[in-house]
Amino acid sequence: MTGELNVAVHALVYLYHKDTLLPSDGLAANVCTNPARIRKIMAKMKKAGFVDTKEGISGGYFLIRSGEEITIRDVCEALSDRIVKSAWSSGDPSMECQVASGMAKVMDNIYNQLNEHCLNMLAEITIKDINDQLFN
Repeated sequence: MTGELNVAVHALVYLYHKDTLLPSDGLAANVCTNPARIRKIMAKMKKAGFVDTKEGISGGYFLIRSGEEITIRDVCEALSDRIVKSAWSSGDPSMECQVASGMAKVMDNIYNQLNEHCLNMLAEITIKDINDQLFN
């Protein structure tokens, strides 16, 4: 998992909480990152249909889908992010040893199952739920 998920969820919760148009520098200040990173991630949120933008000097981002409808799984999928993944695989599929040649495939299957379990859990958590946890 990358930090993009944290940035996206934080920005969406902040937009939900404020219920107004917010520029990238305003979102960046609250998320504690830079406006360029916000714009990159929010472009994916816009493509997914969660936010829209208003151009110009008084422009910014605003939610176009309800915070009750946007799940954390939706955000993960919009980012094309995997919760569980491995940066390295052991063994070599061309080796004669069954352990060495098959381990990567077995481990990938385990990671895929873990990822699906995590995504199923995240499908139960909405942007509103996170906002409510912050203020209850």
